[in-house]
Amino acid sequence: MKIIVSNRSGAPIYEQIKEQIKTAIFSGELQEDDLLPSIRGLARDLKVSVITTTRAYSDLEQEGFISQMQGRGCFVLPRNTELARENALHKIENGLTVAIIAAKAEGIGKEEVIERINLLWEVDYE
Repeated sequence: MKIIVSNRSGAPIYEQIKEQIKTAIFSGELQEDDLLPSIRGLARDLKVSVITTTRAYSDLEQEGFISQMQGRGCFVLPRNTELARENALHKIENGLTVAIIAAKAEGIGKEEVIERINLLWEVDYE
Protein backbone atom coordinates (compact mmCIF):
# COMPACT_ATOMS: atom_id res chain seq x y z
CA MET A 1 0.00 0.00 0.00
CA LYS A 2 1.38 3.38 -0.99
CA ILE A 3 0.20 6.49 0.81
CA ILE A 4 0.72 9.88 -0.79
CA VAL A 5 0.10 13.10 1.10
CA SER A 6 -0.03 16.61 -0.25
CA ASN A 7 0.46 19.87 1.59
CA ARG A 8 -1.51 21.55 -1.20
CA SER A 9 -4.61 19.49 -0.54
CA GLY A 10 -7.38 21.22 1.38
CA ALA A 11 -7.65 18.16 3.64
CA PRO A 12 -5.50 17.77 6.75
CA ILE A 13 -2.67 15.24 6.34
CA TYR A 14 -4.08 12.88 8.99
CA GLU A 15 -7.36 12.85 7.02
CA GLN A 16 -5.52 12.07 3.77
CA ILE A 17 -3.76 9.13 5.44
CA LYS A 18 -6.98 7.87 6.99
CA GLU A 19 -8.95 8.06 3.73
CA GLN A 20 -6.24 6.29 1.73
CA ILE A 21 -6.12 3.43 4.26
CA LYS A 22 -9.93 3.17 4.22
CA THR A 23 -9.86 3.08 0.41
CA ALA A 24 -7.27 0.28 0.52
CA ILE A 25 -9.49 -1.67 2.91
CA PHE A 26 -12.65 -1.18 0.83
CA SER A 27 -10.84 -2.11 -2.39
CA GLY A 28 -9.44 -5.29 -0.87
CA GLU A 29 -5.83 -4.13 -1.16
CA LEU A 30 -5.69 -4.44 2.63
CA GLN A 31 -7.24 -7.60 4.02
CA GLU A 32 -8.39 -8.66 7.48
CA ASP A 33 -5.44 -9.13 9.88
CA ASP A 34 -2.97 -7.33 7.59
CA LEU A 35 -0.34 -5.47 9.59
CA LEU A 36 -0.17 -1.73 8.90
CA PRO A 37 3.11 0.19 9.00
CA SER A 38 4.07 1.28 12.50
CA ILE A 39 3.01 4.76 13.52
CA ARG A 40 6.62 5.93 13.75
CA GLY A 41 7.63 4.16 10.53
CA LEU A 42 4.78 5.68 8.57
CA ALA A 43 5.54 9.13 9.97
CA ARG A 44 9.19 8.73 8.95
CA ASP A 45 8.30 7.47 5.44
CA LEU A 46 5.82 10.30 4.84
CA LYS A 47 8.04 12.90 6.55
CA VAL A 48 5.21 13.96 8.86
CA SER A 49 4.80 14.21 12.61
CA VAL A 50 4.17 11.09 14.68
CA ILE A 51 1.20 13.00 16.10
CA THR A 52 -0.28 13.12 12.58
CA THR A 53 -0.05 9.36 12.01
CA THR A 54 -1.23 8.68 15.56
CA ARG A 55 -4.35 10.77 14.87
CA ALA A 56 -5.04 8.92 11.60
CA TYR A 57 -4.68 5.50 13.25
CA SER A 58 -6.75 6.55 16.29
CA ASP A 59 -9.56 7.76 14.04
CA LEU A 60 -9.43 4.51 12.04
CA GLU A 61 -9.62 2.52 15.26
CA GLN A 62 -12.59 4.55 16.54
CA GLU A 63 -14.36 4.02 13.21
CA GLY A 64 -13.81 0.25 13.44
CA PHE A 65 -11.33 -0.23 10.61
CA ILE A 66 -8.22 -1.20 12.57
CA SER A 67 -7.17 -2.49 15.96
CA GLN A 68 -4.06 -1.25 17.76
CA MET A 69 -2.39 -3.91 19.88
CA GLN A 70 0.25 -2.72 22.33
CA GLY A 71 3.64 -4.07 21.30
CA ARG A 72 2.27 -5.87 18.23
CA GLY A 73 1.16 -3.07 15.92
CA CYS A 74 -1.98 -2.09 14.06
CA PHE A 75 -4.06 -4.68 12.24
CA VAL A 76 -6.96 -4.43 9.80
CA LEU A 77 -10.23 -5.60 11.35
CA PRO A 78 -12.77 -7.78 9.51
CA ARG A 79 -14.56 -5.77 6.86
CA ASN A 80 -17.90 -4.43 8.02
CA THR A 81 -20.27 -5.15 5.12
CA GLU A 82 -22.76 -2.48 6.21
CA LEU A 83 -19.98 0.10 6.38
CA ALA A 84 -18.70 -1.00 2.96
CA ARG A 85 -22.21 -0.62 1.54
CA GLU A 86 -22.54 2.88 3.02
CA ASN A 87 -19.18 3.83 1.51
CA ALA A 88 -20.27 2.54 -1.93
CA LEU A 89 -23.57 4.43 -1.72
CA HIS A 90 -21.70 7.60 -0.78
CA LYS A 91 -19.48 7.28 -3.87
CA ILE A 92 -22.54 6.65 -6.06
CA GLU A 93 -24.32 9.70 -4.63
CA ASN A 94 -21.27 11.87 -5.32
CA GLY A 95 -21.10 10.68 -8.93
CA LEU A 96 -24.81 11.12 -9.49
CA THR A 97 -24.69 14.62 -7.98
CA VAL A 98 -22.04 15.62 -10.51
CA ALA A 99 -24.14 14.11 -13.33
CA ILE A 100 -27.33 15.86 -12.18
CA ILE A 101 -25.59 19.23 -11.92
CA ALA A 102 -24.17 18.78 -15.44
CA ALA A 103 -27.57 17.72 -16.80
CA LYS A 104 -29.38 20.68 -15.25
CA ALA A 105 -26.73 23.09 -16.52
CA GLU A 106 -27.31 21.82 -20.07
CA GLY A 107 -31.10 21.65 -19.79
CA ILE A 108 -31.21 17.85 -19.97
CA GLY A 109 -34.28 16.40 -18.27
CA LYS A 110 -34.56 13.83 -15.52
CA GLU A 111 -36.13 11.24 -17.84
CA GLU A 112 -33.20 11.43 -20.27
CA VAL A 113 -30.69 11.06 -17.43
CA ILE A 114 -32.57 8.05 -16.08
CA GLU A 115 -32.66 6.58 -19.58
CA ARG A 116 -28.86 6.94 -19.79
CA ILE A 117 -28.44 5.29 -16.40
CA ASN A 118 -30.62 2.39 -17.54
CA LEU A 119 -28.54 1.98 -20.72
CA LEU A 120 -25.26 2.12 -18.83
CA TRP A 121 -26.56 -0.34 -16.26
CA GLU A 122 -26.83 -3.00 -18.96
CA VAL A 123 -23.17 -2.65 -20.04
CA ASP A 124 -20.87 -5.47 -18.89
CA TYR A 125 -17.94 -3.70 -17.21
CA GLU A 126 -15.99 -6.80 -16.23
